[in-house]
Amino acid sequence: MTRISVTVDGVDYSDEVEPRTLLVHYLREQLGKTGTVVGCDTSNCGACTVHLDGRSVKSCNVLAVQADGHDVTTIEGLATNGELHPMQQAFHECHALQCGYCTPGMIMQAIDVLNDNPNPSEQEIRVGLEGNLCRCTGYHNIVKAVQQAAGAGAATGSSAGTTSGSTLGGEPV
Repeated sequence: MTRISVTVDGVDYSDEVEPRTLLVHYLREQLGKTGTVVGCDTSNCGACTVHLDGRSVKSCNVLAVQADGHDVTTIEGLATNGELHPMQQAFHECHALQCGYCTPGMIMQAIDVLNDNPNPSEQEIRVGLEGNLCRCTGYHNIVKAVQQAAGAGAATGSSAGTTSGSTLGGEPV
């Protein structure tokens, strides 16, 4: 077992993990962050996308020990004081989901797209979302949501909206 210290959604955690534990499994099983879903477990679908130090990563392709000393933001960490992040709000208003399975990862990736380019074209949005798959929507409303969020200033980073604190063993310290 290896001890890691990681900040997730603004809360500091210190936990023992197996060196082979994937970040997605650490988030879901040890921290209860089940909004980050396991899709393919092979980094092909993007459903597990989170932000590591403000950049999108597929958490099924990152070991938990690689997150040691870093900041992770999950879909649960986007809302601030009960207010949806502009990207979450845009996905809701534009009906940019059907089954919803890809939505957490798609939102996290879309925020990263806007952080790189706050005013992307439709083509730039589609290219930016290429590694995130949706089998239901045909992407039309997803692209509309990203365009709407861009207009609402969603390119403000992914700082967690939760209250800062510390935990040891997955429990607050």
